[in-house]
Amino acid sequence: MSSTKQLYIISGCNGAGKTTASYTVLPDVLQCKEFVNADEIARGLSPFNPSSMAIEAGRLMLQRIDELLKNQESFSIETTLATRSYIRLVTNAQKQGYKVSLIYFWLNSPQLAVSRVKQRVSNGGHDIPEDVIYRRYQAGINNLFDIYIPQVDYWLLADNSYTPRVIVAEGGRNQEMEIQDVELFNTIQDYVGR
Repeated sequence: MSSTKQLYIISGCNGAGKTTASYTVLPDVLQCKEFVNADEIARGLSPFNPSSMAIEAGRLMLQRIDELLKNQESFSIETTLATRSYIRLVTNAQKQGYKVSLIYFWLNSPQLAVSRVKQRVSNGGHDIPEDVIYRRYQAGINNLFDIYIPQVDYWLLADNSYTPRVIVAEGGRNQEMEIQDVELFNTIQDYVGR
Protein backbone atom coordinates (compact mmCIF):
# COMPACT_ATOMS: atom_id res chain seq x y z
CA MET A 1 0.00 0.00 0.00
CA SER A 2 1.23 3.50 -0.70
CA SER A 3 2.30 5.69 2.21
CA THR A 4 -0.58 8.05 1.42
CA LYS A 5 -3.63 7.43 3.56
CA GLN A 6 -6.50 6.27 1.38
CA LEU A 7 -10.27 6.40 1.71
CA TYR A 8 -11.96 4.27 -0.93
CA ILE A 9 -15.67 4.74 -1.54
CA ILE A 10 -17.25 1.76 -3.27
CA SER A 11 -20.58 3.00 -4.57
CA GLY A 12 -23.51 2.25 -6.82
CA CYS A 13 -27.18 1.45 -6.62
CA ASN A 14 -28.54 -1.52 -4.70
CA GLY A 15 -27.68 -4.72 -6.56
CA ALA A 16 -24.81 -3.15 -8.51
CA GLY A 17 -22.24 -5.59 -7.14
CA LYS A 18 -20.48 -3.29 -4.67
CA THR A 19 -19.88 -5.86 -1.94
CA THR A 20 -18.89 -8.60 -4.38
CA ALA A 21 -16.37 -6.33 -6.08
CA SER A 22 -15.09 -5.05 -2.73
CA TYR A 23 -14.00 -8.48 -1.60
CA THR A 24 -11.79 -8.78 -4.68
CA VAL A 25 -10.71 -5.24 -5.51
CA LEU A 26 -9.94 -3.95 -2.01
CA PRO A 27 -7.54 -6.59 -0.66
CA ASP A 28 -6.05 -7.86 -3.93
CA VAL A 29 -5.83 -4.77 -6.13
CA LEU A 30 -5.79 -1.83 -3.71
CA GLN A 31 -4.22 -3.60 -0.72
CA CYS A 32 -6.92 -2.10 1.52
CA LYS A 33 -7.61 -4.37 4.48
CA GLU A 34 -10.28 -2.30 6.26
CA PHE A 35 -13.76 -2.48 4.71
CA VAL A 36 -16.45 -0.78 6.81
CA ASN A 37 -19.89 -1.95 5.68
CA ALA A 38 -23.07 -1.50 7.74
CA ASP A 39 -24.78 -4.47 6.03
CA GLU A 40 -21.92 -6.79 6.98
CA ILE A 41 -21.90 -5.44 10.55
CA ALA A 42 -25.66 -6.06 10.83
CA ARG A 43 -25.21 -9.58 9.48
CA GLY A 44 -22.55 -10.19 12.13
CA LEU A 45 -24.85 -8.96 14.89
CA SER A 46 -27.90 -10.92 13.74
CA PRO A 47 -27.19 -13.43 10.95
CA PHE A 48 -30.82 -14.51 10.58
CA ASN A 49 -32.40 -11.05 10.83
CA PRO A 50 -29.79 -8.41 9.92
CA SER A 51 -32.40 -5.73 9.17
CA SER A 52 -33.33 -5.74 12.87
CA MET A 53 -29.82 -4.47 13.63
CA ALA A 54 -29.61 -1.73 10.97
CA ILE A 55 -29.53 1.20 13.42
CA GLU A 56 -26.99 -0.44 15.72
CA ALA A 57 -24.88 -1.44 12.70
CA GLY A 58 -24.93 2.15 11.43
CA ARG A 59 -23.80 3.41 14.83
CA LEU A 60 -20.97 0.86 14.96
CA MET A 61 -19.94 1.71 11.40
CA LEU A 62 -19.62 5.41 12.23
CA GLN A 63 -17.68 4.55 15.39
CA ARG A 64 -15.27 2.39 13.37
CA ILE A 65 -14.80 5.13 10.75
CA ASP A 66 -13.93 7.60 13.53
CA GLU A 67 -11.37 5.13 14.95
CA LEU A 68 -9.75 4.59 11.54
CA LEU A 69 -9.50 8.33 10.90
CA LYS A 70 -8.08 8.92 14.38
CA ASN A 71 -5.48 6.18 13.79
CA GLN A 72 -4.70 7.54 10.30
CA GLU A 73 -5.42 4.15 8.67
CA SER A 74 -6.53 3.57 5.09
CA PHE A 75 -10.01 2.12 4.75
CA SER A 76 -13.00 1.68 2.50
CA ILE A 77 -16.73 2.22 2.84
CA GLU A 78 -19.68 1.14 0.74
CA THR A 79 -22.63 3.37 -0.14
CA THR A 80 -25.36 3.94 -2.71
CA LEU A 81 -24.55 7.70 -2.62
CA ALA A 82 -28.31 8.23 -2.25
CA THR A 83 -27.72 10.79 0.50
CA ARG A 84 -25.28 13.63 0.97
CA SER A 85 -24.19 12.26 4.34
CA TYR A 86 -20.75 11.05 3.26
CA ILE A 87 -19.56 14.36 1.81
CA ARG A 88 -18.64 15.50 5.33
CA LEU A 89 -16.52 12.34 5.71
CA VAL A 90 -14.85 13.06 2.35
CA THR A 91 -13.89 16.62 3.25
CA ASN A 92 -12.86 15.66 6.79
CA ALA A 93 -10.63 12.86 5.49
CA GLN A 94 -9.07 15.17 2.91
CA LYS A 95 -8.30 17.74 5.62
CA GLN A 96 -6.47 14.96 7.47
CA GLY A 97 -4.33 14.17 4.42
CA TYR A 98 -6.31 11.28 2.96
CA LYS A 99 -6.59 10.73 -0.77
CA VAL A 100 -10.26 9.96 -1.46
CA SER A 101 -11.01 7.66 -4.39
CA LEU A 102 -14.52 6.74 -5.48
CA ILE A 103 -15.56 3.80 -7.64
CA TYR A 104 -19.16 3.88 -8.88
CA PHE A 105 -20.75 0.72 -10.29
CA TRP A 106 -23.61 1.70 -12.59
CA LEU A 107 -26.47 -0.53 -13.74
CA ASN A 108 -28.34 0.33 -16.95
CA SER A 109 -31.77 0.48 -15.30
CA PRO A 110 -33.45 0.48 -11.91
CA GLN A 111 -35.33 -2.62 -13.08
CA LEU A 112 -32.01 -4.48 -13.33
CA ALA A 113 -31.21 -3.31 -9.79
CA VAL A 114 -34.55 -4.71 -8.56
CA SER A 115 -33.87 -8.00 -10.35
CA ARG A 116 -30.38 -8.26 -8.84
CA VAL A 117 -31.70 -7.63 -5.33
CA LYS A 118 -34.40 -10.30 -5.81
CA GLN A 119 -31.68 -12.72 -6.93
CA ARG A 120 -29.62 -11.83 -3.86
CA VAL A 121 -32.61 -12.49 -1.59
CA SER A 122 -33.18 -15.90 -3.21
CA ASN A 123 -29.57 -16.70 -2.28
CA GLY A 124 -30.10 -15.69 1.35
CA GLY A 125 -29.08 -12.03 1.07
CA HIS A 126 -30.85 -8.98 2.44
CA ASP A 127 -33.91 -7.46 0.78
CA ILE A 128 -34.67 -3.84 -0.03
CA PRO A 129 -38.15 -2.56 -0.97
CA GLU A 130 -38.56 -1.77 -4.68
CA ASP A 131 -39.55 1.85 -4.09
CA VAL A 132 -36.35 2.36 -2.08
CA ILE A 133 -34.26 0.81 -4.88
CA TYR A 134 -35.82 3.16 -7.45
CA ARG A 135 -35.33 6.21 -5.22
CA ARG A 136 -31.72 5.34 -4.41
CA TYR A 137 -30.94 4.55 -8.05
CA GLN A 138 -31.85 8.07 -9.14
CA ALA A 139 -30.52 9.89 -6.07
CA GLY A 140 -27.19 8.07 -6.30
CA ILE A 141 -26.59 9.12 -9.92
CA ASN A 142 -27.59 12.71 -9.15
CA ASN A 143 -25.29 12.90 -6.13
CA LEU A 144 -22.43 11.21 -7.97
CA PHE A 145 -22.29 13.95 -10.59
CA ASP A 146 -23.51 16.92 -8.52
CA ILE A 147 -21.70 16.36 -5.21
CA TYR A 148 -19.11 13.61 -5.14
CA ILE A 149 -17.26 13.83 -8.50
CA PRO A 150 -16.40 17.52 -7.92
CA GLN A 151 -15.04 16.76 -4.43
CA VAL A 152 -13.15 13.44 -4.51
CA ASP A 153 -9.51 13.25 -5.53
CA TYR A 154 -10.09 10.41 -8.00
CA TRP A 155 -13.20 8.72 -9.40
CA LEU A 156 -13.92 5.83 -11.71
CA LEU A 157 -17.29 5.05 -13.30
CA ALA A 158 -17.90 1.45 -14.41
CA ASP A 159 -20.90 -0.21 -16.06
CA ASN A 160 -21.56 -3.38 -14.08
CA SER A 161 -24.71 -4.35 -16.01
CA TYR A 162 -22.97 -7.26 -17.72
CA THR A 163 -19.88 -9.40 -17.30
CA PRO A 164 -17.20 -8.27 -17.71
CA ARG A 165 -17.78 -4.80 -16.30
CA VAL A 166 -16.78 -1.90 -18.55
CA ILE A 167 -14.85 1.16 -17.42
CA VAL A 168 -16.78 4.15 -18.74
CA ALA A 169 -14.78 7.14 -17.48
CA GLU A 170 -12.37 8.31 -14.81
CA GLY A 171 -11.04 11.59 -13.53
CA GLY A 172 -10.24 13.65 -10.49
CA ARG A 173 -9.72 17.09 -9.06
CA ASN A 174 -6.17 17.39 -10.39
CA GLN A 175 -6.52 15.37 -13.56
CA GLU A 176 -8.43 15.67 -16.77
CA MET A 177 -11.46 13.45 -17.22
CA GLU A 178 -10.82 10.51 -19.53
CA ILE A 179 -13.89 8.97 -21.15
CA GLN A 180 -13.43 5.45 -22.52
CA ASP A 181 -17.02 5.10 -23.81
CA VAL A 182 -18.51 8.47 -24.80
CA GLU A 183 -21.93 7.10 -25.80
CA LEU A 184 -22.35 5.22 -22.53
CA PHE A 185 -21.08 8.18 -20.48
CA ASN A 186 -23.65 10.44 -22.16
CA THR A 187 -26.38 7.86 -21.49
CA ILE A 188 -25.48 7.80 -17.80
CA GLN A 189 -25.36 11.60 -17.62
CA ASP A 190 -28.84 11.72 -19.17
CA TYR A 191 -30.13 10.14 -15.94
CA VAL A 192 -28.96 13.13 -13.87
CA GLY A 193 -31.82 15.32 -12.72
CA ARG A 194 -34.63 12.99 -13.78
